[in-house]
Amino acid sequence: MHTDAKILVVDDEMITRECLSSYFEEEGYRVLCAETAEEAEGILNSEAIDVVLLDIRLPGKDGLTLTRELRVHSEVGIILVTGRQDEVDRLIGLECGADEYVTKPFNPREILARSKNLIRRVRNSADKPTDAFTHSFKSFDRWKLNMDRRQLLDERRQETQLTEGEFKLLACLMNQAGEVMSREQILDQIRNREWVPSDRTVDVLIGRLRRKLGDDPANPKLILTVHGAGYLFTPKPVDL
Repeated sequence: MHTDAKILVVDDEMITRECLSSYFEEEGYRVLCAETAEEAEGILNSEAIDVVLLDIRLPGKDGLTLTRELRVHSEVGIILVTGRQDEVDRLIGLECGADEYVTKPFNPREILARSKNLIRRVRNSADKPTDAFTHSFKSFDRWKLNMDRRQLLDERRQETQLTEGEFKLLACLMNQAGEVMSREQILDQIRNREWVPSDRTVDVLIGRLRRKLGDDPANPKLILTVHGAGYLFTPKPVDL
């Protein structure tokens, strides 16, 4: 793990900021804090941040808007911090490009574990040489998936970046290609947390993946919906 990793905590509650900043600092991270999205933007423009711990409910510009704006030009790790009743906002946040979410009241150890994973991905993407032959690829249909950099490459070598959640889901489906996977099975593999029947995380991520893969939601060919059962990844991936 990189000891110089930087965490940005964005929350208008002082107690939350102090809780997270002290916990991460004890683990050896450099932590910066912001009370508003506007203050966070100033920090992000001047500092190389690895992971943003972002509260959805902020005064002024909210966390969802900031997430959407960041994803236009940045691959910084984003973990949304939501209230337990904010399911709709949480799903919108995932659609906007957030990598992870945790609910209040949270366990700092869980946030630390998720942040470590994101930092590893962010740093690996930045540190890997640009030579494609140094990377691990899997091929399916007209796509190649760069397993090291979370990137999809089409037949013209145009790159499409995946978020952490999208990458985990695609890797999960590819590993079980040709088999129907229920939402419960997918959640067990990609989230490592207890699931609830109302959790729509998988459906949101499936929608995002289909859009990035050019897989028509009305008539999908790559990721099929098996009504009453789950999802089926139809191509057979090949290691390159």
